[in-house]
Amino acid sequence: MSEAAKRPADMRIIENLSKAKAKMLAELHKVIIGQDAVIELLMQAMLSRGHCLLVGVPGLAKTLMISMLAKVLKLKFNRIQFTPDLMPSDITGTDVIEEDLTTGRRAFRFVKGPVFSNIILADEINRTPPKTQAALLQAMQEYHVTAGGNSYALDLPFFVLATQNPIEQEGTYPLPEAQLDRFMFMVLVDYPTLDEERMIVKSTTTDIKVETEEVLTGEDLLALQRIIRKIPVSQHVVDYAVNIVRATRPADPTAPDFIKNYLTGGAGPRAAQYLVLGAKSRALLHGRFNVSTDDVRAVAHPVLRHRLFSNFNADAEGIAADRVVDMLLQAVVEPRAEDYQNAPTAAPAGD
Repeated sequence: MSEAAKRPADMRIIENLSKAKAKMLAELHKVIIGQDAVIELLMQAMLSRGHCLLVGVPGLAKTLMISMLAKVLKLKFNRIQFTPDLMPSDITGTDVIEEDLTTGRRAFRFVKGPVFSNIILADEINRTPPKTQAALLQAMQEYHVTAGGNSYALDLPFFVLATQNPIEQEGTYPLPEAQLDRFMFMVLVDYPTLDEERMIVKSTTTDIKVETEEVLTGEDLLALQRIIRKIPVSQHVVDYAVNIVRATRPADPTAPDFIKNYLTGGAGPRAAQYLVLGAKSRALLHGRFNVSTDDVRAVAHPVLRHRLFSNFNADAEGIAADRVVDMLLQAVVEPRAEDYQNAPTAAPAGD
């Protein structure tokens, strides 16, 4: 089918997105009080084909938020509770020996693990050792699992939404850098406001059962993911995202002095890809087809905060990653659109 024939269907999907977003929020808020910014970031990650890491102290409804999101989407959902004794095969699956009762012959059969689903809730992912954490790496990046020399494809769409307790708490294992880099966003879940906490206590101490409705299907999400990659981005927006990421590297000539003073390492190219993809999905969710540098700035903190590695100076002065991102956004000069009048439109960003 030609692109011209596909376009009307794409336009219908885009036009329905704003209605679907409003309905999803309404369904989620039947159970989730507040957390609008967190929910929007989760939606942006899903549209961008990215994974999310939610960080917050226990009891802030991180798990409930993800399970409710799975309910309003017509997708298969599995929850994996990460514990210190969890093994990699408990996630991916394992080969078992089966005997044919008629012939007596034995053969291996692969029993799929909980990773074979559309939405995976990796609950308290940093409570398990790195060997088990790494079992998710191939699935998150390549969308298939290898076991016993065979490769098994995962069903699409596929999202890993992980929750993490602050590393200062006992019994936690910091995620390795390679694992962190697979997550598009690190989303900080904060305490509710006074009014929100009152509503939470009131709504959760009654015997009222809430029913939610499904809003989007897997086919809808896959179509939206394809549309996100078709949205054109101006070259000055791409350059702005790349300049921000390159400025996070202490050895780069464009890095400001505070980067060299506070960081031992910065973000890789995947961060620039996610800045552009996140900006695209944000623009589309807000009903716009033009991606601006404001969209890049809006997703800079969740994209970069887990990709900046602080040194002793930052730790001693109490300079957190978000503060470094604030300083970066002030220091990196935004390219002017008029300087690119004759420049070609950038190709859609890949993974």
